[in-house]
Amino acid sequence: MENWGRLSHLFVTVFLSNFSELMVSPAIPDVTLAAVCPGKDECSAAIYLTGFQQAIAGIGSVIMMPLIGNLSDAYGRKTMMTIPLVLAIIPLVVLAWKRTITFFYAYYAIKTFTAMVTQGGIMCLALAYLADNVSEGKRISAFGVLSGVTFAAYVGGTLAARLLSTAQIFQVAAVLSIVSAIYMGVFLKETTRENDALKQPILKVTESDEDSCKASKKIDVVRKIPSPQDIYRLLKSSITFSLAAFVAFFNSLAEAGLQACLLYFLKARFQFKKDQLADVLLIAYIGATISNMLLMPTLGPIIGEETLLSLGLFAGFLNMFFDSIAWAPWVPYASASMGVFLFLSSPNLRSIVSKQVGPNQQGLAQGCILGMTAFANVISPLIFSPLSALFLSEDAPFHFQGFSILCVGLAWLAGFFLSIMIPLLSRNKSSNEDCVVA
Repeated sequence: MENWGRLSHLFVTVFLSNFSELMVSPAIPDVTLAAVCPGKDECSAAIYLTGFQQAIAGIGSVIMMPLIGNLSDAYGRKTMMTIPLVLAIIPLVVLAWKRTITFFYAYYAIKTFTAMVTQGGIMCLALAYLADNVSEGKRISAFGVLSGVTFAAYVGGTLAARLLSTAQIFQVAAVLSIVSAIYMGVFLKETTRENDALKQPILKVTESDEDSCKASKKIDVVRKIPSPQDIYRLLKSSITFSLAAFVAFFNSLAEAGLQACLLYFLKARFQFKKDQLADVLLIAYIGATISNMLLMPTLGPIIGEETLLSLGLFAGFLNMFFDSIAWAPWVPYASASMGVFLFLSSPNLRSIVSKQVGPNQQGLAQGCILGMTAFANVISPLIFSPLSALFLSEDAPFHFQGFSILCVGLAWLAGFFLSIMIPLLSRNKSSNEDCVVA
């Protein structure tokens, strides 16, 4: 792989940042319930709080992801990556200090606003950085390795959460988050591009010229903010890009619904605690690491990203279907093994998108797709949080505690049907263009 030394520093940065973020995930439901509904295994208020946080963070991300991606096209991936890495430290430090009710709500407020940038910002910039340094033919393998590194961090973080106490989890996560920001600042090399706005010729200028230059730079920064028309033109530029955006929407709709519902469902259905939740996540993330590090680089060039994308989306539907009808505590563990295929969706989607635009639009393209996923993160809690709270309560219209989980699976199924259309419509468009040329 080209520029392996440079990319290895990117992988370490992504690993550390995701490790610190994901090791707190199994502990958050317990901390939330302890603060909102002490002594209870199910609590509608906790579910609604989680959903509200996802929705507000998603609204901000819809704006911030295309903006960060577009600015990174001009001002550098490393420069922009500093922002989400530093912001990710703050909420972790709050819960590392104390986990009282006051500190929990302070964490909740800070996390809600910082997530607008951190939720997808690091991955957006990492994907664009990768596309800058890897040729198109090798991108599927590189994106698979990046995704595999991410899930390896999930495995390590989840395993750490399984072994550490709640207090130690947040302390270690805060330290690792700080280390990731420092490591990136010291070791990661900035991407060099000929049109880099940061690189200006050193010339002797008059005071009036200098003032004019400063004003020009301010205008240039404003112009880097993508308008809705820019995003609309990008979506119209390629039928493959448009379909990929819709698939990304449904995939993120399901992923956000899974995050909002599954852990609370397992606590209510089987009284799972932190350790059991961590075990379920651990199985899924180990499978995802294996598939992204091995299956995607080996099978991707042979059968194509589109096939692997469809396989991942259908595996997501099956996973949620079995979880929704789980009749024994071992069923969630068994269905979590489908993580081998489930988490193939996102990296293959990113690889497809990266091939639809030029080198100077990688940040905007990845930011646009992450903006679509952020929009799904806004809608998802509005759908799945009330559903989950209703069907886990005694006022459910019919007894089916896993109904919201099944609906999450249906979102993946919708994405699956759209993904099937990508190679078909792309092939038809190519055939029509060949006929016109002939």
